[in-house]
Amino acid sequence: MIVLSGARIFDGERFLDDHAVVVDGARIAAIVPHSQRPDGAMRDLGGGLLAPGYVDVQVNGGGGVLFNEDPTPEGIARIAAAHRDHGTIGLLPTLVTDTPQVMATAIAATREARRLTPAALGIHLEGPFLDPRRKGAHELNYIRNLEPDDIATIAKAECGAIMLTLAPNRVGAESIAELTRQGVLVSLGHSDATYQEARRAVEAGARAFTHLFNAMSPPTGREPGMVGAALDLDDVFVGLIADGHHVHEANLRVALAAKRHDRFMLITDAMPPAAGGPDHFDLQGRRVTSVDGCLRLDDGTLAGSVLTMDEAVRYAVNVLRLPLANALAMASRIPATFLRRDTDLGRIAPGYLASLVHLDDELRVQETWIEGCPLNT
Repeated sequence: MIVLSGARIFDGERFLDDHAVVVDGARIAAIVPHSQRPDGAMRDLGGGLLAPGYVDVQVNGGGGVLFNEDPTPEGIARIAAAHRDHGTIGLLPTLVTDTPQVMATAIAATREARRLTPAALGIHLEGPFLDPRRKGAHELNYIRNLEPDDIATIAKAECGAIMLTLAPNRVGAESIAELTRQGVLVSLGHSDATYQEARRAVEAGARAFTHLFNAMSPPTGREPGMVGAALDLDDVFVGLIADGHHVHEANLRVALAAKRHDRFMLITDAMPPAAGGPDHFDLQGRRVTSVDGCLRLDDGTLAGSVLTMDEAVRYAVNVLRLPLANALAMASRIPATFLRRDTDLGRIAPGYLASLVHLDDELRVQETWIEGCPLNT
């Protein structure tokens, strides 16, 4: 048993002063006033803030590793280790549009990686069932239609949470409903769909929108598009890349004012340069370079980010002017809820996993715990 004290606590919804967190093994045993701390190994954090660790549902890579190029359990573990230093205690390694063979290999690797690292919460398949008109940096030659065999392959993956980004104008409501019945978390993105097409997909079971504003139809006076649907449909979750490059800060503030905050998730869309990697890499034979913190193909197309979750939280607080509680929840409790892991992740409460992040007063990571194991940054 270890008792963590000396820091303010954010339990997922509210702040607690003069309290301590009691950790027993991998889980939180109690939160108690300082005066009621039990006997045990005491750890004085010396100030700062103790919060639920960050959960990122869109991570293409980090620390020099790209999931598409290294779809192995070891590759996933290296990506997770790089982002762990930035407070991320759980993530979905994200495979951008690729061949069926690479997709099958990535699914198998994720299944095995869950035995190597508790940070591997599942997999995010971002494509290949996308709209070529909104492909972004995805390889056009790999984009294809969803077939019945694909549904079977994805549904039987057995690798934790399975998030699938697809274009609702390319995949029918019946297929979305079947994927949902099989437990797949369908997210809408990379699409020029109309509002009605997006709405029908949500009514069929789609649960989220992938990186709001990016690679999707924008609103106009008479056609709300994908962006309008994401903000109008109350119950769906929305991923935001808050890095100052992907979306103008004013658009992010407008979105946050238009929809309930407990449906927004901070995501990184991170690529190999994130979390300490080199400033360039190859994406399926195409060069991607980081210039002033922005990743682009040679033709200028945005290609993921160098963002980490701690940077996203700081941007949300310092630039978007969000209350700290909202920003922290968007990085932890809300994505955990989306992944249906809200009974063991995203809160500091008895019975929850002791997957935590200790921040200083500038919201910089001092230490990360995953299932009770301290990991100094």
